[in-house]
Amino acid sequence: MKPFVKVLGLFFGLLLLVLFIVCERDRPVKELIPIYSNSSSQFMSILGMQVHYRDQGVQTDSVPLILLHGMSSSLNTWDSVAHHLIPHRRVICLDLPGFGLTGPSPENTYNFDYYNKFIDSFTRKLQLTKFTLVGNSMGGSIAWNYALFNPAVVDKLVLIDAAGYPKRGESGSLGFKIASTPVINNVLLFATPKALVRKSLETIYFDQSRVTDAQVERFHDMAIREGNRAAALLIFKGSFGTSRFKGNIKEIKTPTLVLWGEKDNLISVENAYQFNKDIKGSKLEVYPNVGHVPMEEIPERVAKSIMSFIKIAN
Repeated sequence: MKPFVKVLGLFFGLLLLVLFIVCERDRPVKELIPIYSNSSSQFMSILGMQVHYRDQGVQTDSVPLILLHGMSSSLNTWDSVAHHLIPHRRVICLDLPGFGLTGPSPENTYNFDYYNKFIDSFTRKLQLTKFTLVGNSMGGSIAWNYALFNPAVVDKLVLIDAAGYPKRGESGSLGFKIASTPVINNVLLFATPKALVRKSLETIYFDQSRVTDAQVERFHDMAIREGNRAAALLIFKGSFGTSRFKGNIKEIKTPTLVLWGEKDNLISVENAYQFNKDIKGSKLEVYPNVGHVPMEEIPERVAKSIMSFIKIAN
């Protein structure tokens, strides 16, 4: 028994040493705002947070598009798509609670119930009565759940590599695997190596050459924004499972467009066909040689797909 205790003690001693070496402090948001906000950035006081968002494009548009990013991402994921959309439509991007410059929810809650309440509060403050919801990955699951929760205000729905079905054996990213592993995932509260961020990003894209040093730096900074690591860890530990409300995909009546990267390693393209089957009347477009974030890999094509769908649906 004693040798075992010694080995265990040595293991934890080495673990503490590694944590001491690579441990990173949370970065205060005041340090990040000058770096990652721009002239289009605004901050809305809502539900105890200062929500970072950008409201661009045709302000007379009565049915704007609201773009929701995925897990561990930020509104920056939509930059290139927004560039193509804003000459034609009003486009609103935001950092969801728990991510980006918005940061953690004071309620320390991250599930469909909370995000439904958040979208209600956000859109009412902007005095929106109708809008199109566009969501990628986790943002996609938030979007379709909200469309079921409050269908009267969601004019159209665009799901891009959206979450919603059980895993199908996808390889996933290294970062997400670690974050989903009990006990070990707690280390990510203190250590978020840039090498891990880079490796995770390379899994997200089909074209790995798109991963730049600047991009790794941004994702890393957003990850260690004060409170964001704890929020992400809650989600990886299953906070969405605590929702009272979770809609049934087959009950969606909102006109829906499903867009997917054929080479998605995080959420299999098989899910695209399942969404298309379960949502009656939905449209489907699968992009060859594209990964989990088509809006970043092929932004012009995604923008055209969205605009075409909106015009047809009208």
